[in-house]
Amino acid sequence: MTASTLLHSLFKYKAWANKELFAEMEKLDPVAHQVQRHTAIRVLNHIYVVDRIFAAHLCGTAHSYQATNTTETPLLADLRAAVAESDGWYVDYVGSLPPERLAEPLSFTFTDGGSGRMSREEMLAHVATHGGYHRGAVGRIMAELPVAPPRDTFTRFLHEVDPERRIRD
Repeated sequence: MTASTLLHSLFKYKAWANKELFAEMEKLDPVAHQVQRHTAIRVLNHIYVVDRIFAAHLCGTAHSYQATNTTETPLLADLRAAVAESDGWYVDYVGSLPPERLAEPLSFTFTDGGSGRMSREEMLAHVATHGGYHRGAVGRIMAELPVAPPRDTFTRFLHEVDPERRIRD
């Protein structure tokens, strides 16, 4: 497996895990679990904003974010749609990125005004791992509520999309 194919697989997994998590989040009662639901949406929005910031860095374009979250909290349905679109962008981007461009270093400015420099591969690894870290935080919130978080492991994803991987005795 190459870095390109691994990254592509990780971004397909990220899209799958986000889809599963948003489906379970929809089951949370917006009244009975208002505080926890709001907190979870804020965390998911942070993931989305960081994803979009790094998409701009990868494209060498400006973004409009002043911080790593927005002041306003989006509606869950709107965020779900935006995340699905963003996930699709990353799957397409990584799938079409020539492997030799992964090591290409890019300079950018963080939202706090500091300068940064990372390779495309490092940026993509950051986006993939950052999202996983924060999905875990949302899962922790959900674990304390009547709606359990999905089992969004990479191994489950691989075996769902390619059932032949599952060896039966």
